[in-house]
Amino acid sequence: MGKMTHGLIRPPYINREYSWLQFDKRVLDQARDPGNPLLERCRFLSIFISNLDEFIRVRLGSLMNLELHSPTYTDNKTGMDATEQIAAILDMLPGLYRKSDETFTRLRKELRSAGVDILMHDTISQAQKTRAFQYFQENMVPFLSPLVLDAKHPMIRFENQRLYLVLRLERDGREMFGVVSMGRRIESLVRIGGGKKARVMPSEELLYLFGDSLFPSSVVKEKSLLRVTRNADFEASVEDADIEYDFDFSKLIRNRVESRGSLAAVRLEMNTQSDELRQFLIRHLGIRKNQAFLVNGCFSYKYMFQLDEFFPDDVRPSLRYPVFRGSIPAGLQRGVMIDTVLKRDVFLSYPFQSMDPLLWLLEECADDPRVSNIKITIYRLANNSRVVAALTRAAENGKDVSVVMELCARFDEESNLSYAQQLQEAGCTVFYGMENYKVHSKIISIVLRDNGKVRYITHLGTGNYNESTAKQYTDLNIITSDRDIGLDGIAFFRNLATLTMDYKYRKLLVAPETLKAGIMAEIDKEIAKGAEGSITCKMNSLSDKEMIDKLVEASQKGVKVRLMIRGICCLLPGVPGYTENITVKSIVGRFLEHSRIYSFGSGDMFISSADLMTRNVDRRVEIATPVQDPKIKSRILRMLDIMLQDNVKGRVLGANGKYTEVQDGTESINSQERFLEMFRG
Repeated sequence: MGKMTHGLIRPPYINREYSWLQFDKRVLDQARDPGNPLLERCRFLSIFISNLDEFIRVRLGSLMNLELHSPTYTDNKTGMDATEQIAAILDMLPGLYRKSDETFTRLRKELRSAGVDILMHDTISQAQKTRAFQYFQENMVPFLSPLVLDAKHPMIRFENQRLYLVLRLERDGREMFGVVSMGRRIESLVRIGGGKKARVMPSEELLYLFGDSLFPSSVVKEKSLLRVTRNADFEASVEDADIEYDFDFSKLIRNRVESRGSLAAVRLEMNTQSDELRQFLIRHLGIRKNQAFLVNGCFSYKYMFQLDEFFPDDVRPSLRYPVFRGSIPAGLQRGVMIDTVLKRDVFLSYPFQSMDPLLWLLEECADDPRVSNIKITIYRLANNSRVVAALTRAAENGKDVSVVMELCARFDEESNLSYAQQLQEAGCTVFYGMENYKVHSKIISIVLRDNGKVRYITHLGTGNYNESTAKQYTDLNIITSDRDIGLDGIAFFRNLATLTMDYKYRKLLVAPETLKAGIMAEIDKEIAKGAEGSITCKMNSLSDKEMIDKLVEASQKGVKVRLMIRGICCLLPGVPGYTENITVKSIVGRFLEHSRIYSFGSGDMFISSADLMTRNVDRRVEIATPVQDPKIKSRILRMLDIMLQDNVKGRVLGANGKYTEVQDGTESINSQERFLEMFRG
């Protein structure tokens, strides 16, 4: 991971960016794990690169903003300023590039043995080259726009993460540069020739191999594919939505999204060591030399998701995870969801259980004459969302439907803007949150009149109302008719609409006012028990210093603290005098671990939309709901116990800041596989 780790670990703290890159490395490790099916490993490589791209755009971009505009800023855990963190990140990245390139080489070899040969420009035969050139001329050239840069054709602005071929040319004794941008409609992976074994080639390799032919009057001195990554970190406050945007926050967000592609460059990637080209591009982009990286594999591996189609039907299943379908819990069926929830709490664990019961509930509420009001928070949605369809039908049927649409859901802004317009046109009331707080809560509040009584149904969950991610992310959901929680839900939406922050809820913990204090109060209860106390928490990330210090205090008082943290963990366990009573485990497997569970002793338990990050507990609107039903609590405790025993996909964080495989246990336990079996029965 590089040599410059000094300062990134300052016991009992770990630098956030270092921890994030360590998580992405664990994703890459899954691409190298022979225990995973081959095509799944290919997908893990694609996910690794996608994660790394987002890290560069968002985290490196935000640090560069801090370096420029807030030179006195320092990380409150390690004391590093922005410049020091940037230097450390840039020092770690070459090692990750080398490892991903090596992983691609391994996967290519295995794919070739399995029946699919990924051709590269340096491994293609002459016969294959002839067929590939024919494809290039017929299917790519019409979508390419070559350009020679001179006084009349000035340097173009390289678009964010778009692929280009740049060439150093000589024509009539004069040197110049040529540029070809990859056409947007060009297939990312193409088959070259026929035969039983499929030979495929990434289109970026075709561009590199044959792009010279677009400059027939010039001599090519050097050439390289390149990709520029631009800063994606922008801020948008309600104060910015002034008269220029008609005081409409949605117009401001649309403008910010459109400007994202023109923000400053933060990374340059090239596939050759062309020094003159590299120096020219570094000067043009205004970046540092260590922001330029060599790519020996591919720039993007999204085409890995297409490889299935090149394998025969009888071979493909052995190269993928076994097909499964989320189960429907016993006693739940379409058409009677309202009556079921009015009698008992309903628990759903995605993706092991299907999202269908929640969708049935919404669809039923859209038509049931007992239901008068539906309110929902939306952060990310699937394409062709059934949630939106149900809300639209409810509004058209005369229900009062209110939607809190978060427009600042990073990289989903355009989708949410479109859905907001669709819902408004159907008659829903749509608003965009509360002042400068991002609404990340997952709550649906339903009001109905049943047998003359006002009743409430409330859904609270850890993940988005997204049918696609519900099949890929592990999330927990509780649907309840508890009156106090129902009244809290109504108050929650009323407070969002009236910009009321300082409301004390009956049972829900709501950030930024009561969630952090509520969790800390629970930790204090365990601290009071000393060595008899215990805390078990599962989350995606832990970075808030106050929360970390409270957990350190618990450890110092003898409380046993067990943490399962998929991604960023800024707490270093096993430090004598500080965290010797804290263990940290990370699970990276088939499904993305996404649920948040906070369990204290043998008593209180909460599920939440919030990680213990400062942005979540102090600067977002989040909810933690108590788990009240003893059967549901027992089931979640059992799940936590199985995850803590995971010695297949689990990795343990050591006092040196590194993750290692779990060594204990004679029986192999893969928690996600166990849950597939557990919820199937």
